Amino acid sequence: MAEKSSIFDMIGPVMIGPSSSHTAGVVRIARAALKLLGDIPEEAEITFYNSFARTYEGHSSDRAVIGGLMDFKTDDKRIKNSLDLAGEFGLSYKFKSVGNASTMHPNTIRLVLKKGEKQIEVLGESKGGGIINIAEVNGFKADFTANLHTLIIFADDVKGSIAFIANILAHDECNIATMSVSRKGKNDLACQVIEMDSGIKGVTLAYLESLSWVKQIIYIPDIDK
Repeated sequence: MAEKSSIFDMIGPVMIGPSSSHTAGVVRIARAALKLLGDIPEEAEITFYNSFARTYEGHSSDRAVIGGLMDFKTDDKRIKNSLDLAGEFGLSYKFKSVGNASTMHPNTIRLVLKKGEKQIEVLGESKGGGIINIAEVNGFKADFTANLHTLIIFADDVKGSIAFIANILAHDECNIATMSVSRKGKNDLACQVIEMDSGIKGVTLAYLESLSWVKQIIYIPDIDK
């Protein structure tokens, strides 16, 4: 059988193909999802929407997303063979496509990832030029770029919690670049997404995790470093 041709052309540190939205952006969405899970997944269900649904095979977005889930960076030459390499990394995957999701960005991917008892669901948008937006995490609005150090806190909707956490980060000399909060309802589970210019100390993370009203914390540095 003839080898499937690749659209990837590696020049320096940047992957370029017919569209960086379909290649570099896809890799970065997958790597962000991997960091949120905390490990290379054992199972991945990947749904491509709109433009991606129509072109993901022809533009090799399928190989890009699997490469990202194995933590390959955008300039990694193994991406062109990622579908064949997945088994070596213990990763099984399946693709779905939804061609007409009018409420979603044209280049959207949903990833449901599992590793043992851990599971995460991530909705990512590829904006072009390798720029991404992680729009949702586990059904909560997130809207972060993964270019900065990112702290995601799932916690009870406790009065004063936002100011309290911001104060803790200030004492750790973490400058907050952006912050967003969403919740299921009043006094229900909430999700804080905080992008910071610098990293957070382990002792600060441990303290935040020890708070009785904090249910889960995910911390990911800049995914490109």
